[in-house]
Amino acid sequence: MNENKNSIKIDWIDPDDAPELTDAFFEQADEYRDGILVKRGRPIQAVTKTAIKLRLDPDIIASFRAMGNGWQTRMNDALKEWLKDHAA
Repeated sequence: MNENKNSIKIDWIDPDDAPELTDAFFEQADEYRDGILVKRGRPIQAVTKTAIKLRLDPDIIASFRAMGNGWQTRMNDALKEWLKDHAA
């Protein structure tokens, strides 16, 4: 079914019976500026990373994951450091 799961279920007929619009409602509402929908979330970066499939030893992955959130960024930074010393 292609039903919008975020739609408001209308169980009233008379507009005077409509529920009060709360701050929570407006926090979830779409915002338009000059007729254009303002997208939510993280803005698109000028330089983005490329997703690849990479096969690594399980102990390497476990070590980086054990450091907590941001382990992929730390792995990326470690590879950048290695390239500084081993430039082609």
